[in-house]
Amino acid sequence: MRIKILPAAESRLLAIWRYTRKTWDEEQADSYVTGLVAALEEVAGSPERWKPVRDPVLRGVWFIRYRHHYIFFRQLPSGCLGVISILHESMDIPRRLKEDADGEC
Repeated sequence: MRIKILPAAESRLLAIWRYTRKTWDEEQADSYVTGLVAALEEVAGSPERWKPVRDPVLRGVWFIRYRHHYIFFRQLPSGCLGVISILHESMDIPRRLKEDADGEC
């Protein structure tokens, strides 16, 4: 299944890379972001591994966890998996996810 990184998720992915590079180094930033994307690619064709977001406002949104981040996505009408957001476990996930999901419309 093809994966499409939507604008809010792309922005978050770049922020994760920049933070990791600043905190550790560029090699670690590349490795972590590559791992995030690989984790998503690994489960893209396995819906049985997706976990549903249990909020009626976000019906049809799923997630997986990669280390300290949650990757949120939905199936797009085109059949692609649309990545809505990537959020760190320490963030206010419900609020940030709703902000990112609203931005995709």
